[in-house]
Amino acid sequence: MQKQLNCKVIDTSLGTIEYSSVGTGIPIVFVHGGHSNCREKLSHKGFDQTKFRLITPSRPGYGKTPLKSNQTPERSASLIAALLDALSIEQVIVYGISAGGPTAVALAAHYPDKVFKLILACAVSKKWLDEDGKIYKTAQLIFNPRIEKLNWGMVRFFSRIFPKVMARSFYPQFSRYPVHKLKKEDINELISSFKYFNSGQGFLNDIDQDLSESVIAKVKCPTLIIHSTNDSSVPLSHAKHLHELIENSELEILDNEWGHLLWIGADATESIAKTIRFIEK
Repeated sequence: MQKQLNCKVIDTSLGTIEYSSVGTGIPIVFVHGGHSNCREKLSHKGFDQTKFRLITPSRPGYGKTPLKSNQTPERSASLIAALLDALSIEQVIVYGISAGGPTAVALAAHYPDKVFKLILACAVSKKWLDEDGKIYKTAQLIFNPRIEKLNWGMVRFFSRIFPKVMARSFYPQFSRYPVHKLKKEDINELISSFKYFNSGQGFLNDIDQDLSESVIAKVKCPTLIIHSTNDSSVPLSHAKHLHELIENSELEILDNEWGHLLWIGADATESIAKTIRFIEK
């Protein structure tokens, strides 16, 4: 069983931020997706911690990082940059995941001296949900800060009792790949990822964020954009949008089983290997 990541809260020049740090070597900042925080471990799969230092801040509104005035990707990116200064880290690779995409892009765009490579995995790159749509309105209800802890508590409770049922019910939210018999190890990884999930104030802020094309176009560092044709959470159009605007980018489109969750399933080795090769070349 994987050990729990220990998180710390640190004061920076722009305010407090929570983060975890494991390993030694090349520093990689993981900008987590929705409902996650500094205890995110799934995206760490495949990284040799004797070669890489894996740093995962809780984005504003998640964990113990206050939302306050950090609602925009630019403000969130500035807070992470201040964290790097506080940790005396000069340059990093940034790994932006899902709803963390806008913050990751803003970090690379506005702090080019700090970011020498960028990875965007199933990343949001523009307005994500239609405010008049059913998904947006449902999210406003069930992930409201007043009740989201109760909802995630229920998810964890039923996941312990009925892991197969819960995995099958969540699967279509991540993948368009036909529903089928899920492997036990994949179910365990999914259920394990729920263990520390909370939405805080962060997720409702995420679904209201937008990212201008001019900011995306400012990214000049080598960039890997990796996405799945089966992603049912973030459409492939977001990846193509990034690739069109980031001059020094390469686009990898996968046909994986778990869609949005590139790190689960037998074919996860492909997405992980492509990411590691991009980092090491």
